[in-house]
Amino acid sequence: MKQMTGLSGSFKGAVFGLASLIITSSAVFAQGEPMTIVEQGSFFVGGHSLQAAGEFDAGALGYTDKGQTFWKDQMYVQYQIPADARKLPIVLVHGGGGTGRVWETTPDGREGYQTIFLRRGFPVYIVDAPRRGRSGYPSYNGPFGQLDGDEIIPNRTQRAGIQYAWSRWRIGPKYPEVFPVQQFDVESIESFIQHLVPDVNRDPDAVVQALVALLEKIGPAILVTHSESGIYGWKTATLSDNVKGIVSYEPGFVFPEDSMPDPIPLFEGEMAAGSVVSNDEFAKLANIPIQIVYGDNIPSEPIPDIPADGRRAQVVASQLFADFLNGMGGNASILPLPSVGLFGNSHFMFSDLNNLRVADQLSKFLAENELDQR
Repeated sequence: MKQMTGLSGSFKGAVFGLASLIITSSAVFAQGEPMTIVEQGSFFVGGHSLQAAGEFDAGALGYTDKGQTFWKDQMYVQYQIPADARKLPIVLVHGGGGTGRVWETTPDGREGYQTIFLRRGFPVYIVDAPRRGRSGYPSYNGPFGQLDGDEIIPNRTQRAGIQYAWSRWRIGPKYPEVFPVQQFDVESIESFIQHLVPDVNRDPDAVVQALVALLEKIGPAILVTHSESGIYGWKTATLSDNVKGIVSYEPGFVFPEDSMPDPIPLFEGEMAAGSVVSNDEFAKLANIPIQIVYGDNIPSEPIPDIPADGRRAQVVASQLFADFLNGMGGNASILPLPSVGLFGNSHFMFSDLNNLRVADQLSKFLAENELDQR
């Protein structure tokens, strides 16, 4: 199997040029050292209420929907603000199958991005997407997902098991094999799998509207998205001028409605290059700096492993996305971590053993684009 180790031509040279400019070092931000948090807390944004039919009976035994008001599609937000904070906060948005916990602590117990970037002076906001984790599920009393006998969401869930996760998220080529160079701490795989939660019927609009509401509350910010939430980040930026930059780890993509690329061939079948947004919405993405980051061990040719082959197609889509934006005067770049000397990173590179060095790349991008000002 051939592996993705970088980009070719002048773009690759530009990436290596940036890599040589040391703007920050993980050595400066020692883990375990005391730091001052001046404010922390949590709140909910977005969503809307539902009113069940009938009249509530305070004397009735047990839980009932009758006459009660419930909330749906709200989003839980946890935040911390350090002393002498930088102007722009970082909003960390998790991917599919997980919650905001993925940013807090690595599976093997080291500091995650939440603490790493607090140490670097950024206010940090972590969300649990609507219909996930602490945001709650749109289910009430009785059958899952129903209210007054009506289906609010289908009574169906999906969840990644260890065998699927192994190749899709690149712990190894197939369970239980491990790549020769692997930054994911395989000994902590059980802790990692334990953090996954069931996905229920996903509603991208609910997530995007909640993120827009969050930015209306906290003001301009940097979005850091991952995998499934990549789409949410792009769409949020088309609706909110408060998005000042996006760094996205192995995301999906959007394209203008009159320029949707052809589907990308897979080993078997094909994969859509992305989702459609209006031409005007896509043009808004050209107004902000964007970086797309990939880890290692991604095949460069079609292979019969469908989860891994889909990731290869995603890399192809990322170049199409960046080319579209840059052709409109945008500022979109692609960073394969091997091109800056970081090898063996999984789909969860921000939790890998070298996550401080991965975080250094994010810090460089923010500094280069003046998104780290105090």
